[in-house]
Amino acid sequence: MELIDFLHKVQQEVQDEIAARASEPGEAVPFPELVFTETVTRHMAEIGMTFEPQICHFQAKVAGANLRLSGYSLSEEMDQLDLFVSLYSGTGEITPIPDAETIRAAEQCSRFLYLCVEGKLAKTMDESHDAFALVQTVEKAYEGLDQIRIYILTDGKAKTRNFQHRLIQGKTVKLEVMDIERLFNHWQGGKPRDELVVNFGEVCGGPLPCVWVSGDGGEYDYAMTVLPGEALRFLYEKYGARILESNVRSFLSQTNAVNKGIRDTLRDQPERFMAYNNGVVIVADEAQLERSADGGPGISWLKGMQVVNGGQTMASIFFTKKKNPGIDLRPVRVPAKIIVLRRSDTVTEDLLIADISRYANSQSAVKGSDHYANKPFHIALEKLAMATYCPDGISRWYYERAAGSYKVMLEREVKRPSDLKRIQASMPATRKLTKTDFAKYLSAWMQMPDLVSIGGQKAFPIFMNLMMTPGANGAPVLPDTVRYKQMIAQVIIFKAATRLINPRFPAFKANVTAYTVALLSRILGSRIDLDYIWQQQGISAELGEQIVTWSDEINAQLHLTANGRMVSEWAKKKECWALLSEHGYSVPLRNIPEVRLP
Repeated sequence: MELIDFLHKVQQEVQDEIAARASEPGEAVPFPELVFTETVTRHMAEIGMTFEPQICHFQAKVAGANLRLSGYSLSEEMDQLDLFVSLYSGTGEITPIPDAETIRAAEQCSRFLYLCVEGKLAKTMDESHDAFALVQTVEKAYEGLDQIRIYILTDGKAKTRNFQHRLIQGKTVKLEVMDIERLFNHWQGGKPRDELVVNFGEVCGGPLPCVWVSGDGGEYDYAMTVLPGEALRFLYEKYGARILESNVRSFLSQTNAVNKGIRDTLRDQPERFMAYNNGVVIVADEAQLERSADGGPGISWLKGMQVVNGGQTMASIFFTKKKNPGIDLRPVRVPAKIIVLRRSDTVTEDLLIADISRYANSQSAVKGSDHYANKPFHIALEKLAMATYCPDGISRWYYERAAGSYKVMLEREVKRPSDLKRIQASMPATRKLTKTDFAKYLSAWMQMPDLVSIGGQKAFPIFMNLMMTPGANGAPVLPDTVRYKQMIAQVIIFKAATRLINPRFPAFKANVTAYTVALLSRILGSRIDLDYIWQQQGISAELGEQIVTWSDEINAQLHLTANGRMVSEWAKKKECWALLSEHGYSVPLRNIPEVRLP
């Protein structure tokens, strides 16, 4: 795929998302720039570059300064913050973006951050604005932030992608551009690398003993070695993200399950680190060989050294030592595979690096939820979805047991344009259910809105444990056709609630929706005729009116009980649902068709 093809792919993805949302009854046409922001940040989150992103549009002039924000991402421990600003044109050609334009966007976001920290922005903002809670949170939590990054997201091609760091209230703020080319490189699995020379005599006290395999005139030479943990920590401290340019990930929080495991091993069992860790993969342009202390071959220096896999390991060692100075890294050893490229043309070399990075990182692309794809519960749901037609006898819901299977199905079944139209009519994208979305919808109905609020990938294992509770014979109870239709009815309720609630509130829409559906289930769940909703494939205007009424009350209670905390964080607590579920809400309407009389 060429860069221009990738640009068209991204733009088509944005347009498809806009069309899908606009096709929903009562749904407003979303702003293209924000859909682009959502598309790019979602990908960044999937490959581990950022946390769960929140789309949040803010543009204003405050104290004579233009401010701008398109979204943000905050780590669960509230120690790392990413801010996003989008420059989206939607044109069909690769468009150069002048440095002046990206710098201006970065300045506008930097001013937003500065005024947050100073406490000046909160005083000028309407509390109903979707950025207000972020402004308050940044003001209070800024002192505890360890990492702050501002990303400029654009479908153009930037001249410069990394700018000089800024200092805001004593903290370093990194400025980066995620343009269409860099995004393309991420999708392909590699990025351009810097010219770095690492002298292991200086870093490790001598050449690295290695097993050296000559390429004999091929594309590369190969070495296997072991790096001291302290050397990796030092290299990350000295070069930071530059040494990870070809790595598809940047370091996230140590609450990430893998990073947390690395931290715990460093702290509790450093001597076992090499046994537990898969190691790092390094590419380099040149290598200098000398005799090591044991008389065998050793690597004295590498030029153009880039870590293409294992950036999380490298950064975790650095941050663990930084936060726990007492940890002894001397026993820590990290296995390393080093690929030294033989000079050829630049294009071929870059393609090889991209392939090395993609395949070296491929095992990390599996999400936690994907490990459950072959569980009997999901296999049963997939079969039920394919075999169960909606009341019209034509259309079906699509259950995506394996990630990407909906797209594969379209590609497999479509032979001509008419086939695509027919399949999309019978199984439209609006009726595609991913495992994590399905878990979210059902968890809300099961009155666990706090679980929904922590995010799909983290909530999913908990949901699955509930679904795999053994029956009388010791095996998990699998859904049948009747149960499947009831679950789809619960999905329909959640999706209808989302459509009704989203336009009503500027912020925390997902939390309000989850809590409103949970409240509906708590008050009326036993009386709601789910079979009726399945037959209608929708909800009545009266039930929609009830959802809207209770969503207003839920929104008010979420803000009231948060006591100044960020509502999205408060909503993740079990105490939040415990408080809200016991509040006195308005009496339900008596003319709702789906509700059986008591």
